[in-house]
Amino acid sequence: MASPLSELRCLGEPTLAHVDLDLLDRYRFADGGGFPPSYSDLVRRVGWGRTFGLWLVYPPLLPGFADSWQGRAAELTRRFAATYDDGRREDFDWMVEPDGSWELAADLCVFAWSENGDALLWDTGSRGTDGELPVWESRSLDSLHHLGASLVEALGHLSASADALFGPRDHDVEPLPAVRL
Repeated sequence: MASPLSELRCLGEPTLAHVDLDLLDRYRFADGGGFPPSYSDLVRRVGWGRTFGLWLVYPPLLPGFADSWQGRAAELTRRFAATYDDGRREDFDWMVEPDGSWELAADLCVFAWSENGDALLWDTGSRGTDGELPVWESRSLDSLHHLGASLVEALGHLSASADALFGPRDHDVEPLPAVRL
């Protein structure tokens, strides 16, 4: 059966030469599970690029390359956690609205970033029986919106938002060049 991600239209050839496919297969979260199947499928299909004209989904990369899961996404997760820890101490409850909670925020992990400063995050404390992790969006690191039980569901919302912002597109993913550190 074809993956729903097979319908994503890539502008040219995907940038895959610097993607660490071994790490994609062997990485484990605290719950013992690996990357969600939808994310692994997306990375294998489109590699490194800009999705829907806005989103940078960070794949695991070979050593010496920028914009990786293990580098940039990890740093953005630390920034997210620090921002939300401060917000909780200050009782800025609006930061977890409209769909989240402080407990949820503690389990969130950034895997994509928009060029507008928004984050896509996995709820690493709520893996489904299918191996998927729920996807959340934090807009400007001061709100939490549930986008779906998987990346496939979230991509539907993101595509619709991109259509509203930019109008129809002839591609969904624009491959970006690999950049050495």
